[in-house]
Amino acid sequence: MRRLLVLASAMVFLDLTFFTAIAPLLPEYVDDLHMSTAQAGILSAAYAAGTLAASLPGGYAASRFGPRRTVIVGLLGLGFASFLFGILDSPWPLDAARFIQGIAGALIWSGALTWIINSYPDDQRGQVIGTALGTAVAGSLLGPALGALAGAVGTEPVFSAVLVVALVLAFIASRFPDTVVRENQPLREVFSCLVDRPLVEAAIFVSSPSLMFGAIDVLLPLRVHDLGGGHALIAGGFIGGAAIESVLAPLAGRMSDKIGRRAPYVIGMAICAVSMVFYAFAGSLATVIVALLLTSLGSGLCFAPAMTLISDAADESGLHQGYAVAVTNMAWAAAQVAGGVVGAAVAGVTAEAVPIIAVAVILVVTILFAFRALGPEPTPIGT
Repeated sequence: MRRLLVLASAMVFLDLTFFTAIAPLLPEYVDDLHMSTAQAGILSAAYAAGTLAASLPGGYAASRFGPRRTVIVGLLGLGFASFLFGILDSPWPLDAARFIQGIAGALIWSGALTWIINSYPDDQRGQVIGTALGTAVAGSLLGPALGALAGAVGTEPVFSAVLVVALVLAFIASRFPDTVVRENQPLREVFSCLVDRPLVEAAIFVSSPSLMFGAIDVLLPLRVHDLGGGHALIAGGFIGGAAIESVLAPLAGRMSDKIGRRAPYVIGMAICAVSMVFYAFAGSLATVIVALLLTSLGSGLCFAPAMTLISDAADESGLHQGYAVAVTNMAWAAAQVAGGVVGAAVAGVTAEAVPIIAVAVILVVTILFAFRALGPEPTPIGT
């Protein structure tokens, strides 16, 4: 099982690496392609939009055809779409390539997480999800660095390299047994489960911090650029944040198995809310980067428990874990798109602090909701 966890972690690592590689390149695309702030938001959010569109199909594929086939198709799609992204040089084709990357990412996450969730005992669920998430977030360490490298040497060689890596991982995945029994859960039953209150509430807990990152992924690189920072500083800030998240996510997942999901989630969200207020009024490069690191500290604590809540709720409602991962993808992607597109649009017509303060308010409301909806005791597993 450990080898499978390593493989699954490597696949989501690759996905998040090329999701975050856009950050240092965004100011350059804005300048070279004469893009508006709203267009930059669309480019940043196109990946998440693709993930949103493919979330339920990805869950269906994982439950019907098995996680192995699902991740192999996803890896091939990510590789070829990344190759295209590296050679294109106009806004709408770039948006389309990034949208396809997001579709492939949904398949990778649906297959990889379904594979490990169904291969490990229920009482280790938070731990294995946290481990995979931490490794995926570690991909954010490489992503901004690759983006900065692409800004220096060109996007063609850097983004083409992912095709080779994806092909290697697809081959390795083909050598693993498809250990999960495939299920053809009726769609009527699936949609009935999707509107169960515990599952909807769990999706809210994932979407709230995702909304925050949708806004940050667009606005922070542009703020750093406006203050005189370059590729290296943007990459360094996101790398430092990813390092914090990758360490904390497995710990938060393990903690949620022992003491319950609420405590690490609420603490992380509170840190995120404070960091948003701090960032809204930051007037120097140093303060902006510190705010980003604080945000990463909070998200490292809250994402693993929130994702595990969705898996727990799926068990309670009888929903296949492939669809549980689809719900996670949908919650993340919808909020990421809203944060990126709406946040950038609002900032373009008002001031950057306006969407950031709005995000802080949403985080606080979610914290209050968590105290009402979640108990302090460990979440019962398999009941």
